[in-house]
Order: sequence, then C-alpha cells, then structure tokens
Amino acid sequence: MSTLFVTTPDAELAAELAALTPDEFVPWDLQGPPPAPAIDMVIPPYMGSPRPLANLAGVAVRLVQSQSIGYDHVADWLPAGHVYANAAGVHEASTAELTVALILAAQRELPALVRDADAERWRRPFTASLADRRVTLIGVGGVGRAIAARLAPFEVDLRRVGRTRREDAQGLVYGHDDLPRLLADAEIVVVAVPLTAETTRMIDREFLAQLPAGALLVNVARGAVADTDALVEFSADGRVRLALDVVDPEPLPAGHPLYHQATVLTPHVGGYTTAMRPRLLRLLVAQLERLREGHEPVNVVLRT
Repeated sequence: MSTLFVTTPDAELAAELAALTPDEFVPWDLQGPPPAPAIDMVIPPYMGSPRPLANLAGVAVRLVQSQSIGYDHVADWLPAGHVYANAAGVHEASTAELTVALILAAQRELPALVRDADAERWRRPFTASLADRRVTLIGVGGVGRAIAARLAPFEVDLRRVGRTRREDAQGLVYGHDDLPRLLADAEIVVVAVPLTAETTRMIDREFLAQLPAGALLVNVARGAVADTDALVEFSADGRVRLALDVVDPEPLPAGHPLYHQATVLTPHVGGYTTAMRPRLLRLLVAQLERLREGHEPVNVVLRT
C-alpha cells in the first residue's frame, strides 16, 4: 500500500489521522516555506483567510482539501495548477440545527426571556410561533436541503428559492425572478446561499424594503451576502428583525449597532459543533483512499 504525504494545519489533526491511515502527516499551517516540493494533500486551517494559499505556488499538490463548505475568495489566492475540494457533508446538519434554533429563539423571544430571568423578572409574553408561518428559504444546496428537512416537522409553509424555477424531488423550487412576490408575503426569510459575485450584497435596501413589517431575516450564509448598512437601517426600529450567525465584517467592531439591534446574533458558529470532527475525519480518510487508488476526489469545487 502506497504512503501519501499530507500536511495538516496542526499536530492534533495530524495525530488523529495517523491513527486512522498509514500515511505520513506533517503539521503545516501554510505559513512559511512548504515542508516538501510535492504534497499529496494539503489541509488548510479551518475558517482562516485564503491568503496563505498563495504559498502553494511552485508546490506540486494533488489535492487541497478544505475544512469548510464555503470557498469564497479562494480562487483569488490559489495558484494555478491546483485542485480544491470543499467539506460538503461535514457542516450541513449543524448549520441547519442552528438555523432552526435562531428562528425559534427569535420567534419565541428567548433572548429577552433569558435576560428577564437574569434580572429575576417574571414576564409571560404572547409570542410568535414557527408553526404555520410562511418561510422563504433562499438557497437549495446542501445547507438549504438540510434546513428544509428540519423545518418540515414544524408545520411551516415553506417556499424554496434557487437561481432558476424548476421542480426537484421535493417539489417546486422558485427562481430569483419570483423573489419580489415571495418576500412581500414572507414572515420568515432564511438565506443559505454561497457567497459569489451574484449573491454579494444580495440583501440590500431594496430586498429589505419588500419584506412585511416585523418579518424575520435569518442569515447563515456569509456576512457579505448582506449590506450591513441596510441591516442596521431596517432593524433600528424593528421594521425587520434579524437573526444572524454571519456578519460583515467579522468580528463586528466594538459599539456596532447590530450588537444591540439584532434579535439574535451568534459569532459564525453554524458548523462548529461536536459533529464536525468525526465527519471531517471520515471525509479526509475517504479522500486519501481515493488518492491512493488513483480515483478522482469528491467535492472538487475549483481547478485553477
């Protein structure tokens, strides 16, 4: 059995993989010179800037295997001649869990009730349900599918939106051309799209102005999918409620209005749970086996 040469972002991941496969694992966080002129697999740090990928210039790498689903701006830094795979299958379930948690927390006013309990106040507000609400889900990729599956038991009226109108195994997928009508009728809007040139600042003033007063916007995509100034403007008086796991910039600077105006704000932790590591290890081991056997890797999203 051939032995592969693999770099990992830290010694801990190297040790975990070494216990699972016979390959050679060397910690390298993409800072400084590469440990060898030829590397079978490079695993970059999790949630890091793609800028250090530029250090792969002149290195013969069979596969760059990300730990994330998103790969925005990777093409700006990945040198020519490289293959880049994302971590599809690792984070979708946890991100979908958090999406439902954000919706429920906002609808049932859980942040305010927790603050009441901290202050020893006993208050019983009449809150909004998730059941029977009109939910527009923008994004029908892996995360979108996981969100849709988890919303189904909550008895919502779900409208899924992709780039173009079509039918799939779950029924009708609306297109972006349908968004004005869907937004005007939505009580909850969930955004779960990749960050691309097309989706950057998709959530702008025009988008938010189409929502009914009091609608809830949930962003679990990328912060730059939304115009931050527009979010601040429309949430200032509660015109639109916000449940955000991602913002632009990250982290928000001290004193930023969204710290106080968002109904729920979490620090980009959608996929960052105990489910991540076992799923990641399974993906990495499977990719190494494919490389060893000369098969094409899965989840390839870029070839530069």
